[in-house]
Amino acid sequence: MPGQKQTKRPGVVPPGRFNFRALTSSGGLRTIAQFPRAAILPTLEIYAPIIADMNAVDALIRERLHSDVVLIRQVAEYIIHSGGKRLRPALVLFVANALGYQGSQHHELAAVVEFIHTSTLLHDDVVDESDLRRGNKTANALFGNAASVLVGDFLYSRAFQMMVSVDNMRVMQVLAEATNIIAEGEVLQLLNCHDADVTVDGYLQVIRCKTAKLFEAAARLGAILAGAPPEIEQPMADFGMHLGTAFQIIDDVLDYSADESETGKHLGDDLAEGKPTLPLIHAMQHGTSAQVACVRHAIESGGREDFSTVLEAIQTTRALDFTRNHARTEADLATAALQVLPPSIFKDALLELSEFAVARCF
Repeated sequence: MPGQKQTKRPGVVPPGRFNFRALTSSGGLRTIAQFPRAAILPTLEIYAPIIADMNAVDALIRERLHSDVVLIRQVAEYIIHSGGKRLRPALVLFVANALGYQGSQHHELAAVVEFIHTSTLLHDDVVDESDLRRGNKTANALFGNAASVLVGDFLYSRAFQMMVSVDNMRVMQVLAEATNIIAEGEVLQLLNCHDADVTVDGYLQVIRCKTAKLFEAAARLGAILAGAPPEIEQPMADFGMHLGTAFQIIDDVLDYSADESETGKHLGDDLAEGKPTLPLIHAMQHGTSAQVACVRHAIESGGREDFSTVLEAIQTTRALDFTRNHARTEADLATAALQVLPPSIFKDALLELSEFAVARCF
């Protein structure tokens, strides 16, 4: 109302001042406001209670990206500032705040988590031979495979330098275990490629190692910093694990249903790489013999030649509905794990993240 003062929640910055920046493929800087509104609004609203923290993390990331080696700066800044959702660092901040943490080490660990995640993206895109991520060319497409792998290694090592500075052995144990399990997940996924006999359990094992483990570690770190007892720390880790699993399952839905302009990825990328994701597993379990043979051939051969026929099999077997329901179950388990938290705007935001993970279209 005119003449009335706006009340501000502590630590909240108006959305227009959210200052994450991203590099375009041509090298120019753009602000988050220049991204498509549909691609950022849901997370901007959810992040409102931690905007000041997220801006502090962003500043820290840019500071810690510094290297005297120009190519390292170019590649690292390109991938770090390419418009990601920053979900994993946000988990560190939300959980720490929800449990009353008052220091600043949650900024450091949030940046560590983002560096680890970014290094895995650099390596993933080389392994998958990807050329598009978040609507931009991948780093390996611009700078080459060798540069991407080596800068990924730099980000890993810089993350470990930063975590040592926190001087907390429990933190180091959690992150060391997480990075090792993530690497195992990457190898498991490589072994599963072009294998049409992968089971649902085998599929979920890859997700929990490769994707959900860093979500789990991020949420656990927030609890550790806050000095939470085991009966609080473990539910926070469970929340992260179930949230990360739901998030990846929906990613696999979007590979067959999304608007490419919103996801910034090509439809059918997983099929082209021969990845047996849950929609394909369900289609093979419930399709006709001809559909099963088609999906099996597509997984074993890779490529997009069979995409339209595979998509028809997915649609007629309602595989995407089945997969979404599986993600919903994971999100509900994540929500249940939050019952141990006291009421707060941070808990409310975590509950919204559970919903966002399943309802999102990008």
